[in-house]
Amino acid sequence: MVKALKDSWNSRMGVILAVSGSAVGLGNFLRFPGQVAQYGGGSFMIAYFISFLLIGLPICWAEWTMGRYGGQRGFHTTVGIFHSILRHPAGKYLGIIGIIIPVIIYMYYVLIEAWCLGYAVNFLAGNMNFERSEDAGAFFASFTGVAADGAGMGFSGISQVGLFLLFCFLLNFYLIFRGIAKGIEWFCRYAMPTLVILAFVVLIRVLTLGTPDTDHPQQSISAGLGFMWNPSKVLLVEDSVAEGGEVVTTSTPIFGGDYIAEQTARAEHDASVRIEKLSLWDQLANPQLWLAAAGQIFFSLSVGFGVIMTYSSYMSNQDDVVLSGLAATSANEFCEVALGGLITIPASVAFLGVLGISGALGSTFALGFNVLPMVFAEMPLGQFFGFIFFFLLFLAAVTSSLSMLQPGIAFLETAMHINRKQSVAILGFITGVGCLIIFYFSKDFKALDTFDFWVGTFLIFVLATIQIVFFSWVMGIDRGFEEAHKGAHFRIPRIFGFIMKYVTPAFLLVIFTLWLAQNLFGYNLIARRAESSSYYNDLFGSDPNPVAWISVSVILMLAGFVALIVNSSSHYRKQSHAAQIEDSRGGILK
Repeated sequence: MVKALKDSWNSRMGVILAVSGSAVGLGNFLRFPGQVAQYGGGSFMIAYFISFLLIGLPICWAEWTMGRYGGQRGFHTTVGIFHSILRHPAGKYLGIIGIIIPVIIYMYYVLIEAWCLGYAVNFLAGNMNFERSEDAGAFFASFTGVAADGAGMGFSGISQVGLFLLFCFLLNFYLIFRGIAKGIEWFCRYAMPTLVILAFVVLIRVLTLGTPDTDHPQQSISAGLGFMWNPSKVLLVEDSVAEGGEVVTTSTPIFGGDYIAEQTARAEHDASVRIEKLSLWDQLANPQLWLAAAGQIFFSLSVGFGVIMTYSSYMSNQDDVVLSGLAATSANEFCEVALGGLITIPASVAFLGVLGISGALGSTFALGFNVLPMVFAEMPLGQFFGFIFFFLLFLAAVTSSLSMLQPGIAFLETAMHINRKQSVAILGFITGVGCLIIFYFSKDFKALDTFDFWVGTFLIFVLATIQIVFFSWVMGIDRGFEEAHKGAHFRIPRIFGFIMKYVTPAFLLVIFTLWLAQNLFGYNLIARRAESSSYYNDLFGSDPNPVAWISVSVILMLAGFVALIVNSSSHYRKQSHAAQIEDSRGGILK
């Protein structure tokens, strides 16, 4: 067998912290609370946990197992790992997706990482004491350059994102240059405990806020917890007449037995007020809820990225990939639900109310960058706690962005037979160009949104489906479990054999089909009618968007570059031959 890369983890705890760091990122503290707020709290949580059991955990175990299997044969990316499992040239070409995804996502993720650092510094400088939502929105627009292309490209001070982006970009490549143990593992060993401690500090402050304004009893921490966890909802529906004579109806979830009884009595005497109950089953019947829950699992756990397969490829047969995978996913779920959700949702409801946070959700990260600064502005010592919160976001973002660079580094070094300096230079140039494109085309975040749609969502679905099919049907459940249980102190429950072979692929295909119907072809799943899809129109409509085409062209050029290297590299042919000799002597695929 050809000798694998010398880079490796120093300890089991190191790899668990690194994989946890890969998963624990902006999705935990910003995207997850936003999804919870948008899709009704408790019902989303149920769909989320079901998706975790049927998609997240099975794919995670599959990735850990296939990653270590490929690593033992000298492969450290999806290109080689798929090639070693499928034993057909198609495997390595399918694996190209696992290089494209993390590299492209890094290009815009590091920009959002810079936003977090910039917000932390501005909180520390006392520049974030907003009194109105318009002020918070204006700062965000000026800082990010969302109003016009090139508007955010400033390097003159902390009120512009340029200096923060440069620092974050250089920090990531300095750490990745140091390698697996001295770079990624070293940083995650300190960053992960630090961000958890900081999160606990903010969480304790949030949970002790009570009811900030006694004149608004529904704006309280208990109401926020009720919104997040109650699967069914009691709605206060009120009709009012606007200036133009139109009747405007608002629907607000209400909590607390006494308050519900008070509003019920009010409804009996006021025809413009009524109480409605929204059952759990009515909410779970919404297909968009399941699409959002499944999408959050992908985004949060880093499954379908190719990152976990790369990380686990540096592990030996004596390492417990089953327990390590469970520990990493558990750490992520704890940070997401117990820290991210319990900080953001209750605090936002306490100061803004349920309608306030729902009305502010204009984009994926609106809750974090538009709503939370207003929350901290109202909170005692808000500038200090705002700094802590956004600094922990920055740490979480770095642990994730580092993981996105490692597959590209490993691919370049193995496929092109180059050293770390050369691989860092090449990948730095590629990601630097892509990041500058996203940085410049900042108007309405069109470039960022296009990259995220086609790579951060579409290709992740594709790769996750390929991964579970390779593990369950190509490698086979029995052989896959045999490989997974090498060095294992904890065995995968047998029920997951059935889930991984039949339920997970079927669930993925249904979710992916519904997602395509809605987001690409414009079919409204609730209204059951076809509507115009902005992503389709940006490319193929009557008035194509040039920024969208530039973004897609970058993706295609990167795919072509990687495919060219794969096609010309002798590494995979040599390693494939060595793996076949090993397997003929008693390897797993015998």
